[in-house]
Amino acid sequence: MSKVSMTVNGRTMTGDVEDRTLLVHFLRDTLGLTGTHVGCDTSQCGACVVHVDGKAVKSCTMLAAQASGSSVTTIEGLAKGQELHPVQAAFKEHHGLQCGYCTPGMIMTAVDMIGRHGASLDEETVREELDGNICRCTGYHNIVAAILSAAKSSGSQAEQPIAAE
Repeated sequence: MSKVSMTVNGRTMTGDVEDRTLLVHFLRDTLGLTGTHVGCDTSQCGACVVHVDGKAVKSCTMLAAQASGSSVTTIEGLAKGQELHPVQAAFKEHHGLQCGYCTPGMIMTAVDMIGRHGASLDEETVREELDGNICRCTGYHNIVAAILSAAKSSGSQAEQPIAAE
């Protein structure tokens, strides 16, 4: 057994885990954060994507012990209270989900993608970078539209002046 400690969605979390425990299982089974889904356990589907120290990671391929000391953000950590994260709102607005199983991983991948590319994100790049995320329902059209919409919004929001308090 190993003791792991990490910041998850802004809160310090600790737990004892077997050395072979995957990060996805630590999040779901130990911490009760079930928004991160287990799809294939082989890094093929992307349902388990979370952010570790700001980068998208498939949590089924990372040991919980490897994430110890890191900052982890799950789908539950994106929204601010009742206000959806802009990417979550774009998925809702553009109907970028059906059954919802792949949605958390798609959104976490999209947030990382937009963080790296910003408003310059184009359809070809989105489709290429979604390669490791599988959706069996939507055919990707609405997912791509949602990501492009959120990327454009991120650019226009970044250009707006900050209001003085």
